[in-house]
Amino acid sequence: MKGVVVKSTGSWYLVRDEDGKLHRARLRGKFKIKGLKVSNPLAVGDRVEFEVETTGEDTAVIYKIEDRENYIIRQSTHKSAHSHIIAANLDLALLIVTLVSPRTSFGFIDRFLVTAEAYDIPAMLIFNKTDLYDEDVKEYQRQISYMYEKIGYLSLAVSALNNEGIDEIKALLHGKTTLLSGHSGVGKSSLINLIVPDLELKTSEISGFSDKGVHTTTFAEMFEIDPETFVIDTPGIKELGIVDIPPAELSHFFPEMRERLNQCRFNNCTHFNEPGCAIIEAVRQNEISLSRYESYLSMLHGQDNRK
Repeated sequence: MKGVVVKSTGSWYLVRDEDGKLHRARLRGKFKIKGLKVSNPLAVGDRVEFEVETTGEDTAVIYKIEDRENYIIRQSTHKSAHSHIIAANLDLALLIVTLVSPRTSFGFIDRFLVTAEAYDIPAMLIFNKTDLYDEDVKEYQRQISYMYEKIGYLSLAVSALNNEGIDEIKALLHGKTTLLSGHSGVGKSSLINLIVPDLELKTSEISGFSDKGVHTTTFAEMFEIDPETFVIDTPGIKELGIVDIPPAELSHFFPEMRERLNQCRFNNCTHFNEPGCAIIEAVRQNEISLSRYESYLSMLHGQDNRK
């Protein structure tokens, strides 16, 4: 049988088969994913092959993980030498951003966008809590949106509290498997409850499997909006460490830098302090935003990944 992983509870997984039925499943043996040192061999969104056990326990065994089209990955917060795959096989990644209560930093936004770029996942920014904005913050948000839209990232300003922008989000999601991510407190759960009005029914169906004496952990979880549309909710992320991107390739995942890569004097330019650097000159000319360049330097030098 074939299916998609919709929830992980540590050593057990919830798999939705092609008929929409849910199966509580475990992995057969140990899996190594293309040499990746990961804390979770299986992620929400993974397509798998499995067989139902004949023990009468209504459980299944996963024996094959199909190749991933893409994934969002971060450094593991528990195992420093390992990474954690947040979700796999995505059509779109939405980062929920707040400018107040709490404030999402440029560094965090840019790390998310770089990770999405590195794994060929289209990404957008959703500015939530616009009900808390005064006129100055509204203008600030418009400036930030313009900065990101200029380099190819569309954005949307919404308010979960006032139910503003929800129809626009639903239109974005239709026909796709979409990851929703962001810091704790940015309003992801509120937005998802508006997007999927009967979420409580879907959640109770899933939790009935995961609460059978299994230690649950804070992994991502997939919800069905309609047979063609799925949303993956993720726990709030404090840190987003960059994984498997060599320093020499980092600038390739900044669109505004990528288009200037052949213009530097040196082929191996790191865009830090080399003479004749087209990137540094573009920053001086305000053609590349200073905040984006500072994010680049922070990643290049492996600095605090919460900023």
